[in-house]
Amino acid sequence: MFSGWLTTIVFLPLAGAIIIALFVRGDKNVRWFAGIISLAELVLSIAVFAQYDLGAGADQFQLVDKIEDWIPVESFKVQYFLAIDGLSAPMVLLTGILGMVSVFASWSVKERLPEYFMWLLILQSAVMGVFTSMDFFLFFIFWELELIPMFFLISIWGSKPNREYSAMKFLIFTLLGSAFMLVGILVLFFSFDTFDMTLLPDAISRGGILLPASLVFTMIFIAFAVKLPIWPLHSWLPDAHTDAPTAASVMLAGVLLKMGAYGMLRISATMFPEVMAGIAWLLASVGVINILYGAAIVLRQTDLKRLIAFSSISHMGFVVLGLSAVVGVNGQVSTVGITGAALQMFTHGTITGLLFLLAGFIYERTHTRHIPHLGGLATRMPMLTGALVLAGLASLGLPSTSGFVSEIHVFLGVFPVWSWLTAVGAFGVVLTAGYILWMIQRAMFGPENQHLNNVSDATVMEMVPVAVMVAAIMVVGIYPAIIADVFTTGIQPIVDSLQIAVTANLQ
Repeated sequence: MFSGWLTTIVFLPLAGAIIIALFVRGDKNVRWFAGIISLAELVLSIAVFAQYDLGAGADQFQLVDKIEDWIPVESFKVQYFLAIDGLSAPMVLLTGILGMVSVFASWSVKERLPEYFMWLLILQSAVMGVFTSMDFFLFFIFWELELIPMFFLISIWGSKPNREYSAMKFLIFTLLGSAFMLVGILVLFFSFDTFDMTLLPDAISRGGILLPASLVFTMIFIAFAVKLPIWPLHSWLPDAHTDAPTAASVMLAGVLLKMGAYGMLRISATMFPEVMAGIAWLLASVGVINILYGAAIVLRQTDLKRLIAFSSISHMGFVVLGLSAVVGVNGQVSTVGITGAALQMFTHGTITGLLFLLAGFIYERTHTRHIPHLGGLATRMPMLTGALVLAGLASLGLPSTSGFVSEIHVFLGVFPVWSWLTAVGAFGVVLTAGYILWMIQRAMFGPENQHLNNVSDATVMEMVPVAVMVAAIMVVGIYPAIIADVFTTGIQPIVDSLQIAVTANLQ
């Protein structure tokens, strides 16, 4: 079984990176070639998303590319197995959108340009591989491959003088988390003689695992908690975001953090539903801590990118809070809260990706991210200001924007289960409104700074990725079913397995 769609979408950026390294010469040619590859990838991601059949069954994987004896070592067989379902199809679309945005946001990069676009395209291939892999070993290969391009993007093209420190901190944190996951993966393989992620849930439910399921769950979950990141494993994120170049920040906030949330749904909840249900109270508590801690720290920030970075910690808390709905109400697990967590993955990717994109454009013109040194830019940058206002309003959850759709799903799904914690977490929306409006007022409005008299608005080329992100935010906000219905089909098998676990615990 080999459709070829997913193989193409995973390896097209990698092939583009190899062609840039070997054949493309001249900075202008490199830019346009990378742009063509990213546009082709976007078109493919839209085509893959559009081909997903909602009526084919919630547990049916689609567009399968499978080679069973890919690595035919007798005692260590690895499949080449790519597929999508309702959980991964929207994430493929998100990666295609942000990959294109990242390339076009890098038009002004001049230093070591071929190498820069090479790493950026490799990063996109790795993330696409994570979201489509159904073999656990292949999943881990792509999970680790992502570290290399992100490390170089931060350490070479990041902001001086701390870019090497931030890149190394990112690498150490994520490598330590991945080491735990690798041990967990190997335990599962030696227990059941397969890496097939579609077979492992049933195998684990029948027993026979070499170590306690809770221990294996914890080892794998740590890697996802670091990547998300969950407090207190978050400290790498503000430094990495602050010092990363604009495109790397867009990809880091937009899809790399979502790899952690995706892993919690695809692996933790699907393979270990009993353990996941057992720690639901901990997920709810940590989710609320993420929301309030991130928002409170944001109020102290004066660096534009660092403010957005800490807001990401706060908003990813809504994902964790949504996942805490795994225990349901009166023994009945609801899809609403878990679907809200999945929706937050998508909507946060577009909203925060747009915020980082705009912050990068503003920095390129003003040469400062210090909010008190900005101000009065609305008259000089009307298009960037309008986009920043819209992204800010979406971030605080204004109705008709995608931010509202995901947060209301989380609150409606979790409140019947953890009412007090949900009410406390909802206060984070108030804090978000405070720091977002404060940031916009001080950075773009208010008294004009005379030293910024000569700044200009975005170019037509720069407005292309901005317009794409704005469209994604508004389309999902106005017609959320376009994404929510797809996520629901992917969430339903997870809900069914959790329902069995919760019912068994009640008995």
